Amino acid sequence: MQAYVRLEPQSDVVELTDLPKPSPGEGQALVEMHAFGVGIHDRYFIPPTGPFPYVIGIEGAGVVAELGGGVDNVGVGDRVIVSTNMRPEGGTWGECAVVPAGGLSPMPDAMDFATAAGVTVAGKSAVESIHSLALTEGETLFVAGASGAIGTLVVQMAAGRGVRVIGSASQPNHEYLLSLGAEAAVDYRSEGWREDVLAWAAGGVDAALAIQPGTGASSQKVVRDGGRVITVSGDQEPTERGISVVPFVHRSDTGGEMEALIDDIAEGRIRLVLEGIYPFADAIKALEGCETRSARGKRVVTLPIAE
Repeated sequence: MQAYVRLEPQSDVVELTDLPKPSPGEGQALVEMHAFGVGIHDRYFIPPTGPFPYVIGIEGAGVVAELGGGVDNVGVGDRVIVSTNMRPEGGTWGECAVVPAGGLSPMPDAMDFATAAGVTVAGKSAVESIHSLALTEGETLFVAGASGAIGTLVVQMAAGRGVRVIGSASQPNHEYLLSLGAEAAVDYRSEGWREDVLAWAAGGVDAALAIQPGTGASSQKVVRDGGRVITVSGDQEPTERGISVVPFVHRSDTGGEMEALIDDIAEGRIRLVLEGIYPFADAIKALEGCETRSARGKRVVTLPIAE
C-alpha cells in the first residue's frame, strides 16, 4: 500500500512510500481509508521510538476491511470514523490503517467521508474547550484564532448556548466568523485589537480561549479581573488581576458530548467547514498549508476510492 511516513525520528520530513499491507491483531481492525484529516500536529505526532518508517496521522474515515480477534463493536463493511494516537501500528495517512477497536465509531448515514475524516481532532478539542470554559447564557467569550478548525466549532457551539462571542482572525475571515454566530471580530494583526475587544465588552470578557500557541498572554489583556483563560496549546503564562490561565483538560470519555456533536454536524445543525479537500497525491501540500497557521476551517485528504 502507499502511505505518508516519517522515515526516522531525527528528521521531520514526510515522504510518500510503498509499505506492506498491515494485518489486524487481537482487538484491532483493518480499515480501508477513504479520507483523513490534516492538522498542524501530523508531522510531529509520532512515537519517539518508532517503528520506522512510521505512517503519520491520527484521524480519518473509511470502511472496515478485516477484523482481528475479539472485535465485536464493528463489522466488515461498516463505515467508520477513525481515531488513532501515536500507536506502534502507525496512523491514518495511508491506503489502509490498523486501528484498535476502541478507536472506531460509526459514521452517520448522512455524513460523507470527507466530513467524517475531519471531525475527530477538531471536534474533541472543541468539546473539551467548551467543557473547560463552563460559560453560561449571556456570558462573554473571546476566541484567539477563531477561524481555524477548532475555533469554527467553538464559536458555533458557544453561540448556540447563548454565549456572546468575539473572535480574532485576519480581516478576510471576519465575515466568516460572523456567519458562524460571533457577534464581532477583530484583526489580531491590528495594534488596536485589544481596545476593540474591551469596547465590545466593557471591563473585559468573562473568559478567553487561546487556541494558537503564544496567545495565552495577550488573551489575558482582554479578560475581566478574576476571569479565566483556557489554553488549547498548553501555554503556561504568569497570571495577573486574579485571572486563571489553565490548559483545557483531555478526557478519555466525553460523556456523549462527542457523539452529540457528530450528530449535530451530520444533521446540519453545526457546520464542520472544510477549507480544502485535497487528493491523496497532494497531502503534503495540504499539510504545508496548515503549517502557515492561517486557516478557515479544516483541511482533509481523500483517497482515490472515495473520489
